[in-house]
Amino acid sequence: QVQLVESGGGLVQAGASLRLSCAASGRTFSTYDMGWFRQAPGKEREFLGAISRSGRSTYYGDSVKGRFAISRDNAKNTVYLQMNSLKPEDTAVYYCAARPSSGLTSRSNAYDYWGQGTQVTVSS
Repeated sequence: QVQLVESGGGLVQAGASLRLSCAASGRTFSTYDMGWFRQAPGKEREFLGAISRSGRSTYYGDSVKGRFAISRDNAKNTVYLQMNSLKPEDTAVYYCAARPSSGLTSRSNAYDYWGQGTQVTVSS
């Protein structure tokens, strides 16, 4: 059992930056691959990116590549999503997720643990 808690969302203007954090409980954080997803009203959950247990490998969805960056600090049991050049279409609830390290994947149902989400709203 692991609990994930996202924070850092808010209301920003287009072009702004935000850094989301996901804090994990437990002693096994460094054994998990971590992912970030988002879900806008009426839309399917969308993969944003993933990071390997060591932080040495990352994998991004096409829609955010070049604007978003994932990092992690295993000593703090925290994974981050740095979001730059935000657009109104980035408005969504953002979720972090964890799975035992097994290679990076964009498939949401491959992740075992999910946070409660944090709202990001981007105004034009």
